[in-house]
Amino acid sequence: MGAIFRLAWQSLTNRKTTAFLTLLTVAISVTLLLGVERVRTQAKSSFANTISGTDLIVGSRSGQVNLLLYSVFRIGNATNNIDWQSYQEISQHRSVKWSIPISLGDSHQGYRVIGTNHAYFKHYQYGQKQHLNFAEGRQFNGLFETVLGAEVAKKLNYRLDDEIVIAHGISDKSFNRHDNLPFKVVGILEPTGTPVDRSVHVSLGAIEAIHIGWESGAKLGHTPDAQTLANYQFEPKQITAFMLGLNSKIQTFALQRYINTYSKEPLSAIMPGIALHELWRMMSIAEQALLVVSGFVVIAGLLGMLTSLLTSLNERRREMAILRAMGARPNHIFFLLVSEATVLTTIGIALGTALLYSLLLIAQPFIQQQFGLYIEISGLTTYELLLLGIVQLAGIIVGVLPALRAYQHSLADGMTIKV
Repeated sequence: MGAIFRLAWQSLTNRKTTAFLTLLTVAISVTLLLGVERVRTQAKSSFANTISGTDLIVGSRSGQVNLLLYSVFRIGNATNNIDWQSYQEISQHRSVKWSIPISLGDSHQGYRVIGTNHAYFKHYQYGQKQHLNFAEGRQFNGLFETVLGAEVAKKLNYRLDDEIVIAHGISDKSFNRHDNLPFKVVGILEPTGTPVDRSVHVSLGAIEAIHIGWESGAKLGHTPDAQTLANYQFEPKQITAFMLGLNSKIQTFALQRYINTYSKEPLSAIMPGIALHELWRMMSIAEQALLVVSGFVVIAGLLGMLTSLLTSLNERRREMAILRAMGARPNHIFFLLVSEATVLTTIGIALGTALLYSLLLIAQPFIQQQFGLYIEISGLTTYELLLLGIVQLAGIIVGVLPALRAYQHSLADGMTIKV
């Protein structure tokens, strides 16, 4: 068997150009397969880690997916608001370590505006318990100061000290803008790959201030100017939702039950991890599509190798016949062709894997900076090794077809000169 592999290697080195192109086809298909798999798993992991370190999310009574969508992903709206007194009472519960209030309802050029406080920048976590960091600037301190997510700043080309105008409601039209109360950009967050990147952050007091005169949802009353409003202390009457971190994970279910049966108003408390998994199952068609793409990538690469082997087979009929004349049996010819396919697949897998890691080393900072998606550079997982094993087996099977054709050729068939 060793002699056959050596002969296969010598045969491939004699056909350097054809072998190299075939090898390149297999390597690229393996790189794409592993690359798509890495992106798929990291995207799933990033989705599952959109919010981290938060034990409960509380909102008005609704389904857990709906609550997750508007509180974390900024999609949709709450069925109702939460009274500020209810928030204060629950946030001061003995089980609660920290709380983050959130007020939604306004927007800026298609991006949601979030009213919150400094606890948001201190306690909000994503990924593997990563905290929010500032690329530029600082937290808001003044009433009309804002902190932008990375995507907002990049897409709208904002810099520190620029002024932005917030619109009332989700649609940003000229008639519903708070254009007499512009906000100054004092901070820009680093990319996170989460909805934080697509958010405009202001203080809860600012949300209350800009809505003076807008109580009915339209500008019917008078709104004082910024200098006048700066002299007042604003406390929200209502908020949209809030996040809780507890002193102990053991207390999660007890506090959740307490909130779900809260007597003063109907509330829902959800565990974000469970809600995220439920939401991902609803979106699993995207994951399945990536798996199908991975499969077709490999099939295309193997078909390229099969085409190359079949094309070269007619050119090698005399070579096969000479080997037969020198004493090689038909089964030797069969194993020779299968060995060539095996060698090409093995080297292609090794080259493709090396190419993947090289590309990851180069592209990882760019992908994280541009898309906020952190692709971890780690060893091959058990599933990836299984995929490579399947590719290797498929490569061997692909070599069987040309090997069978060569096996069936007679000695005279290759020795006859055809004009």
